[in-house]
Amino acid sequence: MAEANTQAVVQPATFAFDAESEAKIAYFVAKYPEGKQASAVLPLLDLAQRQMGRTTGSAWVPVAAMDEIGRILGMPPIRVYEVATFYLMFNTAPVGKFHLQVCTTTPCWLRGSDEVVHACRKATGIKGWKETSEDGLFSMTEVECLGACVNAPILQVNDDFYEDMDAARTTALLEALKRGEIPPVGSTIGRQTSAPEGGPTTLTSLSFEKTE
Repeated sequence: MAEANTQAVVQPATFAFDAESEAKIAYFVAKYPEGKQASAVLPLLDLAQRQMGRTTGSAWVPVAAMDEIGRILGMPPIRVYEVATFYLMFNTAPVGKFHLQVCTTTPCWLRGSDEVVHACRKATGIKGWKETSEDGLFSMTEVECLGACVNAPILQVNDDFYEDMDAARTTALLEALKRGEIPPVGSTIGRQTSAPEGGPTTLTSLSFEKTE
């Protein structure tokens, strides 16, 4: 289950999509043929989570939202619960304003993800996984591969990826977030996409000489 808080979860009694979300529901449902509307469960769960983040400051999917999605798509609620608890992208408990998703899979671990974990815990006061800091700003979740292994270690904050992390850069990132600043995403060492450290070594020029 993709929870990020070990405390008892207080579930809202009801949930309704707001106008901003409602405007997108028909678009997602229309992508699938008649009788296959249940395939829209993933985007609707995402809509619900983003709405909760927008309206409450905590991006998560309460049970009432899953029930409403089941009603809209004609799905038994249990099927919606199964999807929501299978994918790490959905939070089934409240999270902090900044959800720190730390990859500890082999490539990131070999490149120093333990340092990133330690820096996150030291800067936030969080002791373990699936916990939220006392100030409500940060939650920490251990995740599997984030798909950017070449620039490991990776720290995902909400929807943003920060790459080539170490302890110092992690601490600096979290301090910036505390100040209300959002640092540039991507490589924190100035790497050009997935080029080698120090810059590309081939195809360094856009000009080509004409050959006979």
